[in-house]
Amino acid sequence: MRTSERVAAVLLACGAAGIALADDPAPAQWLERMNHALTTRNYDGTFTHWQGGRVEMLRIIHRVEDGVVSERLASLDGSGREFIRTGANLTCYLPDRRTVLVEQRPPQEPLVGFPTVNDQTASFYDIREVGRTRYNRRDTHVITVSPKDEYRYGYRLWIDDSTAMPLRTQLCDARGHVIEQIVFAELKLSSRIADAEFKPDVSTAGFQWLRNDAPPQPPPTAAALAWSAMRLPPGFRMTMRSAQTLPGSPALVDHMVFTDGFASVSVFVETQQAAGAQSTEPESAAVGSSSAFSTMVDGHKVTAVGEVPPQTVRFIASQVRAQGPAPVGARGR
Repeated sequence: MRTSERVAAVLLACGAAGIALADDPAPAQWLERMNHALTTRNYDGTFTHWQGGRVEMLRIIHRVEDGVVSERLASLDGSGREFIRTGANLTCYLPDRRTVLVEQRPPQEPLVGFPTVNDQTASFYDIREVGRTRYNRRDTHVITVSPKDEYRYGYRLWIDDSTAMPLRTQLCDARGHVIEQIVFAELKLSSRIADAEFKPDVSTAGFQWLRNDAPPQPPPTAAALAWSAMRLPPGFRMTMRSAQTLPGSPALVDHMVFTDGFASVSVFVETQQAAGAQSTEPESAAVGSSSAFSTMVDGHKVTAVGEVPPQTVRFIASQVRAQGPAPVGARGR
């Protein structure tokens, strides 16, 4: 057998046995490629979002120009809602409420979230490539991200071989049941996207404008406490802490974000006076993949919200305590 024939035979044998070749990226590397594509490419796509039996068609436009990220997410169904982000500035157009909300968000926070990889991910998730298939006439890698405990959900992703863009994603519970799904019907990659694509279709005549984009003022002593979690589920850590006002209210709340790299939980702490005449009993809610839990801690209302199992938001909210004074806008490490 000639050398070329032996090489071909080895390649065929490896493919038949499912053996990864040296230049074939590991499953976690496909997630890294996907996140790089999502954050650096220009694209325009329409997708369906299914959650809790509700299906919505949306359009996402993403552009990176001179280092500034612009995004527009528009509902193509009845509500007509649109979200436009330029850098850290986010404007939410809500026709069904005749309201426009303007606020500041971390510039790296996308309008549509996909799982990201960090150094700790492998300790709490099992990442595997379970197959390769044709999807929407594209060659894709099917990647599963399975949690190793009960505090997080898992993912299945169909990642395009040539562009590393996610063509389909599923969020799954502990039994593998799909609780949320995003499926792209159309996805275009462009070298240039015009400014006009980031203008809303909504007419805002007569709308109420609520702004939360001004630098926060020094809060009262009670609100200046440094709130944190005494304990966290394995792998979670605080990545952000800031003081901010609630839309339509002068009250300041302490906002914290906890994440393990894939899953994230936002925690809001407000005084009972800011919360108004509300029940002091713990409250929980779950809609599709989103879970929420509220409880009272030392006269403050603590609410945890995230795309995680109910026990995760309950665990984190129940562990939040005041540690002492902290500067406004401090970030967790």
